[in-house]
Amino acid sequence: MLFTLKKYIGGLMLPLPALLILIGIGLLLVWFSRWQKTGKGIISASWLVLLLLSLQPVADSMLKPIEDSYPTWHGEEKVKYIVILGGGYTWNDAWAPSSNLINNSLPRLNEGIRLLHLNPGAKLIFTGAAAKTNPVSTAEAGARVAESLGVPRSDIITLDSPKDTEEEATAVKHAIGNAPFLLVTSALHMPRAMVFFRHAGLHPLPAPANQLAIVSPLNPWERVIPSPVWLMHSDRVGYETLGRIWQWLKGDSGQPGQE
Repeated sequence: MLFTLKKYIGGLMLPLPALLILIGIGLLLVWFSRWQKTGKGIISASWLVLLLLSLQPVADSMLKPIEDSYPTWHGEEKVKYIVILGGGYTWNDAWAPSSNLINNSLPRLNEGIRLLHLNPGAKLIFTGAAAKTNPVSTAEAGARVAESLGVPRSDIITLDSPKDTEEEATAVKHAIGNAPFLLVTSALHMPRAMVFFRHAGLHPLPAPANQLAIVSPLNPWERVIPSPVWLMHSDRVGYETLGRIWQWLKGDSGQPGQE
């Protein structure tokens, strides 16, 4: 119940839903109250914020400092396990297998397989419970896609009970103890994940994937025209910031951003 409530409340606090709620309040004030100036002010401010969050320079300037917390893994240390944290997914047998990994999940899996090639004999560990309406778990979906890309099932371990990052850390601890491992998750999520895994008594080697903040060349119009792509980048910053605040409020994993 708490998990579901957290998802609903957190979802409404993300930039797009929050701004739409504010715009709705502004419209109600304009149309059905004598506070028309206040309503117009709320609508105008919300529109401006929505515009700014939809621009690449603004969105990626917020995203980049968090993603830069850990560099792409190019280390030479060999490991026996590569842990790939679960993300967005569904499961439809009619689709190409990789189409079932949504948003952040497929880049995480791709990075995990790259690291597997650098660590022959290692095991891929996929984590994540099933969505309520899906008989296939997040972990199992990742395992099936990895199999479709040539990874033997014997090289795959699934941990399909954890519902969030904190539970994933505990499940990994129970599965492999103190064995060294590479931790693969989105670059934006890595700082928060490291807090949870270290708090569980583990010492993961961070291997971020799915970097989003663009510093390489773009067409000029891509930087000045609002786009849902850049709004999604802002949304991810909002989601991760809320997650780190929640982590801090729980009081069992240290200050947000500190490991």
